[in-house]
Amino acid sequence: MKEERGESRTEKDIKRELSGDYKLNVVLMRERLRVNESFDIIERHLSAMGGDLCFFYIDGFVKDSEMLRIMQHLLTLKEPLSAEELEGQMPYVEVELTREVSKIIRATLSGQSVLFSESFGGVAMLLDLRTYPARPTSEPESDRVMQGSRDGFVETLVVNTTLIRRRIRDPRLTMEHFSMGGSSETDVVVCYMKDVAKDSTVKDIRRRLSEIKPKSLTLGFQSLAESLIRSGWFNPFPKIRTTERPDTASAQLLEGSVIVLCDTSPQAMILPTSIFDYLEETDDFYFPPLTGTYLRLVRTVILLLSVVITPLWYLSIEYADILPTALAFLVPDEPGALPIIFQLFLVEFAIDGLKIASMNTPDILSNSLSVVGALILGDFAVEVGWLCGDVILYMAFVAIANFAQQNHELGYAFKFMRMIILLLVWLFGIWGFAVGVAFFCFAVATNKTLSGKHHYLYPLIPFNGRDMLRLLVRRRKSDFE
Repeated sequence: MKEERGESRTEKDIKRELSGDYKLNVVLMRERLRVNESFDIIERHLSAMGGDLCFFYIDGFVKDSEMLRIMQHLLTLKEPLSAEELEGQMPYVEVELTREVSKIIRATLSGQSVLFSESFGGVAMLLDLRTYPARPTSEPESDRVMQGSRDGFVETLVVNTTLIRRRIRDPRLTMEHFSMGGSSETDVVVCYMKDVAKDSTVKDIRRRLSEIKPKSLTLGFQSLAESLIRSGWFNPFPKIRTTERPDTASAQLLEGSVIVLCDTSPQAMILPTSIFDYLEETDDFYFPPLTGTYLRLVRTVILLLSVVITPLWYLSIEYADILPTALAFLVPDEPGALPIIFQLFLVEFAIDGLKIASMNTPDILSNSLSVVGALILGDFAVEVGWLCGDVILYMAFVAIANFAQQNHELGYAFKFMRMIILLLVWLFGIWGFAVGVAFFCFAVATNKTLSGKHHYLYPLIPFNGRDMLRLLVRRRKSDFE
């Protein structure tokens, strides 16, 4: 009962405003921030303006040089000043006055510094002196280009918004801020071009963000995505397209998309999302239109083949007696000790096992061990008789085809569809293949995304010939303007 009363009292304190008593406000902050229990939360007192001043801030989040300059300025002030007067004389750019206890605590825990003074007891001054630990804006590992810029989003939200502002110098570029996530109080920004993005899409995203009440967003983008889309997660196809490249995000904004940025996450959500959007990659636009179109067509063909190549090969083995003589080479002379269907599934799992081992191997050894491991295991399995060489060949193509596009979630969606089709072919033959392909199309068509009225198969459903041609053919930039 004492704990329950303590929790309710805490909630009541957080919701109220500051009192007019300076000392009571300092004690309240000391209790709510648990200064005496956390070594990195600093309470710093100064004698200035004819009385006592108190700073609360988190060590490691403050720009030391700026804090020193502000303290030196305050020590030069001898007469008491009101909060408004001090705000006008404060030698810093980001200053805000507030009376809300909840806002003060949230700002302090997010890295801002809060100042209390005896001369304005009922008001707190927030100083945004934050500096976050951040890695360089280097090129993303999962979305490299042969030509073009080499910068990428990082885990710091302000840096990411700056990378977009650097590319779009237009007053219509709007960035709306949201704070959500319960305990984490994570900052989320919705970016869009006013009068370019559809108002219905922006309103839908804004409404969804204001309605969700996640306990935390400690996993950044993925936590936010699962909070925005709560149903349909049994469907393996990606619900939201992401990018770690600011040039890609900027181009999408100019085309009418909405970008959602989440603090602590380098991924930017691109909304609305369509399955055909994954056929595009940044490299397409850094090459001439002919080369870009060729790359896009090759990527599309390879992705479709990765879904059906092993089921079609297994189907040809099952119906070997009616195969034309020209296709007789598809039937292996030495099928191996295990049934072909078991061999295919075994290699599917083995490929994922090698991926996991490669990710957990130190960088200096990962490339060599993954290649050597695959060669040794594959050659050994063929020599012993577990696998036939044809299985290794087709599964090698499938493994390489997954890297034809950079979205890992889409790669696993194709993998699951391929395994389902393969299982149906084993059970029902050619009718199983037809049902599997139909199921593949059904899964794509019914995938739920955060896109409002924008269908996952757009521009095929509803059909838009101009946009469909634009996705399949890399046209000149001047054609869009």
